[in-house]
Amino acid sequence: MGDSMPPHRISVRQALGGGAVADVLLWRNWSGGIVVLTSATASWFLFERAGYNLLSFGANVLLLLVVILFFWAKSASLLNRPLPPLPDMEISEASVMKVADTLHVWINRGLSIVRDIAIGRNFKLFLQVSVFLWVASYIGSIFNFLTLAYVGVLISLSVPILYDKFQHHIDEKLSVANRSIQTQYRKLDESILKKITMQSNKEKKVQ
Repeated sequence: MGDSMPPHRISVRQALGGGAVADVLLWRNWSGGIVVLTSATASWFLFERAGYNLLSFGANVLLLLVVILFFWAKSASLLNRPLPPLPDMEISEASVMKVADTLHVWINRGLSIVRDIAIGRNFKLFLQVSVFLWVASYIGSIFNFLTLAYVGVLISLSVPILYDKFQHHIDEKLSVANRSIQTQYRKLDESILKKITMQSNKEKKVQ
């Protein structure tokens, strides 16, 4: 028998969409990565450490922008200068439909999970959702939303590039961890979950 071909591995850049966002997350676009990191750090410092209020800060920035544009336009008409170079300020219908389609898919997926738990009595799914919500609640009790968002930005700018450099070694470790988790889950499934499922099926038949 010939040697089997190794499985084709998709690159990290392809997994991230292969566009401008992937270049920023993988630091192939250094200027974009620096802008994102600097903006996130400055925002976190202003609102978390310096004590600025997000609403008042945003309103003051918009007020300053409106004043600058107004006087720019007025001075341009008096001095025969070009008007401020503003793009077309409108959202295309295609963009709105794309966002609506994405929300439609995610909302239906969430409603399907709720239905499987409430009506289908899917105990495994119930257990997974409960653990996920408990972890989310625990993380939320440690960090506020702004800090959590900032940590998410730092992770997004560090994990993809580290995984891209050490993908082979990380995949090996994840494979070992996944086999261990699957083994423990099968033991739990055989000892507890199947008994609960059988009991639930018996109750359905009685009803």
